[in-house]
Amino acid sequence: MNQNFDIIIVGGGAAGFFTAINIVEKNPKIKVAILERGNEVLQKVRISGGGRCNVTHACFEPNELVKFYPRGEKELRGPFHQFCSGDTIEWFEKHGVELKIEEDGRMFPVSNSSQTIIDCFLKATQKLGITVLTGQSLQSIFKKESHWKIETQNENYLVEKLILATGSNPKIWEMLQQQGHAIINPVPSLFTFNIKDGRIKELPGVATQVSVKVKDTKLASTGPLLITHWGMSGPAILKLSAWGARILHDKNYQFSIQVNWLNDVDTNDAENILKDLKQEHAKKTVSKKSPFEVNNRLWESLVLASNIPAETKWADLSKIQIQNLAKQLTNASFQVNGKSTFKEEFVTAGGIDLKEINFKTMESKLHENLYFAGEIVNIDAITGGFNFQNAWTSGFILANAI
Repeated sequence: MNQNFDIIIVGGGAAGFFTAINIVEKNPKIKVAILERGNEVLQKVRISGGGRCNVTHACFEPNELVKFYPRGEKELRGPFHQFCSGDTIEWFEKHGVELKIEEDGRMFPVSNSSQTIIDCFLKATQKLGITVLTGQSLQSIFKKESHWKIETQNENYLVEKLILATGSNPKIWEMLQQQGHAIINPVPSLFTFNIKDGRIKELPGVATQVSVKVKDTKLASTGPLLITHWGMSGPAILKLSAWGARILHDKNYQFSIQVNWLNDVDTNDAENILKDLKQEHAKKTVSKKSPFEVNNRLWESLVLASNIPAETKWADLSKIQIQNLAKQLTNASFQVNGKSTFKEEFVTAGGIDLKEINFKTMESKLHENLYFAGEIVNIDAITGGFNFQNAWTSGFILANAI
């Protein structure tokens, strides 16, 4: 029975490393080990943000920041007042990593490489004497008097405090259920929509600013939409998939969406604009050039979908054709049939029920000396560095509490 450590952290990812480093920096006497089931640590950090690691987001106001979390908005308010994006920037600077802000608010290391973040963590764990053990797959955990007994496939440990930072790991969630914790069933979040539709078939790569709704629900979002070979993606769609993770799962990913290609122009206004254009451009061909901020190829496709033949002049548009076109522009209906995972950054909605966690310490309300960090709990965010910020904040609070 290995009793060389005071604290064991299960999970060699972002949350696990950040927590370990912060604990030992605050109290160098504490002996900490990180157990990782794989042969490599920090794998998700390596591939995140297209290999650049989207460390956080330039949103510095806790009450604004929480709005990016479909699950966890209420619970994260207090924690973010203690450790927010500004603190993240400062922390990494102190550890020799400078971050930069991109136009969309996402923050990356100036080096543009996730390796910088990995090296920073590995250097800190070495310097602080934190033990990192790979190939350690957790088999069981149980409370033994005032200690936790942890079994991996090749070693047993006895420690005072146990921290789980295992992300979306069903096996670990099952162990926690055996310890009496409630697990919110995981469903995918952040996915793209599979749509087969003649209007967009020839348009992969076209991106435009839209507002989009899921029919028969309250789900709505605005932002850039990207047409792809298999349907639709881009921030507007990914936001819908995050906020609608449960609802869309219950619909078995069969539903229809309404896209407004003119973003905030309604159907009546669009009709009036089209009537004015009919006068202004009488002799010009309707399908040739988009009079709106809509890509020309998309415009042409929507004109054809409104039963307006390719060579029609503006002057020849009938009232019905104008109505059809206004509807295609502002209220186009598309049938969604299934989903695709967004890149390799797989995020799930689900995990430990938030009611069972003390967010002042990240400790379990059911078991003393059992703590959680990162995505193991039922918190997830839209894309843009927010999931990492949750890992940093929970790790910091946990380290403070310990």
